[in-house]
Amino acid sequence: MNLNEIIYLDYNSTTPIDKRVLDAMSPFLSDNFANPSSTHHFGINLNEAVKKARIQVADFIGAEENEILYTSGATEAINIAIKGVAENYSAKGKHIITDSTEHYAVLDTCKHLENKGYEITYLPVSKEGLIDLTELRNSLRADTILVCVMYVNNETGVIQPIKEIASIAHEAGALFMTDATQATGKIEIDVDDLGIDLLCLSGHKMYVPKGIGALYMRKEIKLPTFMHGGGHEKGIRSGTLNVPGIIALAKACEIAQSEMKQDSDRISALLNELESKLLKIDGAFVNGNREHRICNTTNICFPNVDANVLIGRMKNVAVSNGSACTSAVVKPSHVLTAMGLSEDEAFGSIRFSLGKFNTQQEVLSAIKLISELVTNQYNDA
Repeated sequence: MNLNEIIYLDYNSTTPIDKRVLDAMSPFLSDNFANPSSTHHFGINLNEAVKKARIQVADFIGAEENEILYTSGATEAINIAIKGVAENYSAKGKHIITDSTEHYAVLDTCKHLENKGYEITYLPVSKEGLIDLTELRNSLRADTILVCVMYVNNETGVIQPIKEIASIAHEAGALFMTDATQATGKIEIDVDDLGIDLLCLSGHKMYVPKGIGALYMRKEIKLPTFMHGGGHEKGIRSGTLNVPGIIALAKACEIAQSEMKQDSDRISALLNELESKLLKIDGAFVNGNREHRICNTTNICFPNVDANVLIGRMKNVAVSNGSACTSAVVKPSHVLTAMGLSEDEAFGSIRFSLGKFNTQQEVLSAIKLISELVTNQYNDA
């Protein structure tokens, strides 16, 4: 289906490719196809392009070139980081702190470690989706090796106080890691200023093709080999580099660096219009804190409405009733139930996530369609 034929309001799931990103990576899909690890001039030239791209990605988050590790996406980066810290820092302890509204890439990795004898503390969140910093401080122990809290929640857009969380973790001698998949490219990130030790990101949330991501790892941190076979990426993740994806990610960082503010202002205005109009529907309310929230995301509950049925009736509007990574699972959102919503309220909630290609006309059309469908469902109930 052509993007022009649908109203796409599911940018937190994945993004269309920016044409400038496609143009930048295209030569590396055709003429510049060499392996960057090869020692001939063709390979050496490719290696230089990869090095330049690594510097661009590093600069974008305030890191150094040698602190960026390329991965296939955020899920792999999360696995490398959490499992790596668990293995290399186990002499200090086997206690990890995270929270109950993390992406399943974090939660399932932590469950895996629990089966191996690690102890995981899952911090609860308030009805607004925020963790309690006092509770975090009280949960830290001498054997805590890692605190892992998502920067921006993928379902509600709620922004956690990352700088304060990192400071509390460091006071107790623990490392701090954040899944910044939904933050990167939307808000400015400076890993040094924020005190982040490990950060995960994914290109396909930044108008880049799927299959490329990165792990920022502060240079003082040592992680074990995650994937054997050639010693690529500082010996942590072997495998021939995805050069087109790397070039694409760097170009996306370059674009975001110059356009993020204007995009955020425009997207925020569109979201405010969408949200304010949909909240006129009887009983509708927003899930999560509306002040500490990313500019492009709102999660709205329509009580007594089945979101799955509603989404099925919207043939030309793309929205979500939870994380796209678990959308095939028929159960209420773990994020929303952790925030205190009932199962029925969670099943009646829809995530709207906008992006830089959305227009006001699309938003107005979506408002009209959704308002009519929700009202009809109420009348049918």
